[in-house]
Amino acid sequence: MDKILSPIINAFKSREIRKKILFTAFIFFVFRLFAHIPIPGVDIGRLKALFEQSEFLGLLDIFSGGTLINFSVMALGLNPYINASIILQLLTMVFPKLEALSKEGEFGREKINQYTRFLTIPLSALQSIGMYALLRSQGVIDNLPPLTLLTMIITMTAGTILLMWLGELISEFGIGNGISLIIFAGIVGRLPVVLGQTANIVNQESFFNIIIFGIVGLLVVAGIVFINEAVRQIPVTYAKRIRGNKMYGGSSSYLPLRLNQAGVIPIIFAVSIVLLPSLFGRFIEQIPNPIISGIARSVVFIFSTQGILYNVFYFLLVVGFTYFYTAVTFNPQKIAGEVQKYGGFIPGIRPGSPTANYLNYILTRITLAGAIFLGTIAVMPSLAQRFSGIASLTIGGTGILIVVSVVLETVKQIESQLLTRSYEGFLK
Repeated sequence: MDKILSPIINAFKSREIRKKILFTAFIFFVFRLFAHIPIPGVDIGRLKALFEQSEFLGLLDIFSGGTLINFSVMALGLNPYINASIILQLLTMVFPKLEALSKEGEFGREKINQYTRFLTIPLSALQSIGMYALLRSQGVIDNLPPLTLLTMIITMTAGTILLMWLGELISEFGIGNGISLIIFAGIVGRLPVVLGQTANIVNQESFFNIIIFGIVGLLVVAGIVFINEAVRQIPVTYAKRIRGNKMYGGSSSYLPLRLNQAGVIPIIFAVSIVLLPSLFGRFIEQIPNPIISGIARSVVFIFSTQGILYNVFYFLLVVGFTYFYTAVTFNPQKIAGEVQKYGGFIPGIRPGSPTANYLNYILTRITLAGAIFLGTIAVMPSLAQRFSGIASLTIGGTGILIVVSVVLETVKQIESQLLTRSYEGFLK
């Protein structure tokens, strides 16, 4: 606890970092303010009753930060932006021009981010139409005139774009990754409601289930912290070099490979994908054709949050996205080239391609452990419901994973900025 609180206390002593933290808090306030501005024409009472009956919609609501249950202008949350990011990263692996652009440093990343923003707009419009069709089928929204429907679609699309902009403002002027922090703020904003529901159900359960609930919660938090902080240290030795009358190198260090190299991103990506079959199924089941609507109802039933196929698909998606994102963010060839450039080598491994192959071999093995852990955390709420009977733990493990991971990453960024300020003091 001191390790987390100490950097935050020291950060407020630095005027520049304090301004960044306060700016981030202000963006959170703006986000929560817009989350409570509803779109006209929706029966909020019937909407809340529908959400209490549907675990699928409850899962969507928590990841939207409570904006969906209010049907606010930000009802879609960041789901369209996340889906656009997934599509762009997949296209990067398919199209050589995009792959070359991604390797052009800051300019390439900025260009791909721009393409992601452009793609977010049509995806937001499509998801707005899907959400309207879903709620209309449940009797929450009446049939709207074309002009009113168009206004609703534009409003929801604009809400997603505004939310995306707020996240980018945090990344540029605040502390931490803006998109992750916005999702974090949404989950934390809904936390009191979820905890209240859990407390009501736990009070009706046996004392044994209460103990299980507490133990599982502590184990999950401890496991998340352990996995996020776990690293495999690869020894690197630097050869001695003589320049003029001075000798350089001859030292040893370690190359840290994190067990969970991808962080919380695979969970966020997987959630966006795993909910699509149910979403489209509920949309298609309103078609008058009995065969198509029957297939759609079967898809909705199979991919319900309690279904076996849903949990298997979710688990495999998390594992797959963990490997995918690790491959995107960590390039063994580049790392091996940097080590060789500065005269370093791994003992027993030749520099160049053998070093890259060795790093890839180690990374593949340790990523498997991290991927299985993330997948287990993702499907754990369903397992907890089966064994404990506590139905309000819809996203318990996933929500805790995102909150703890974002807190740890943000604290690390604060520590790095504090360290930078310390070095600047020595240089003055």
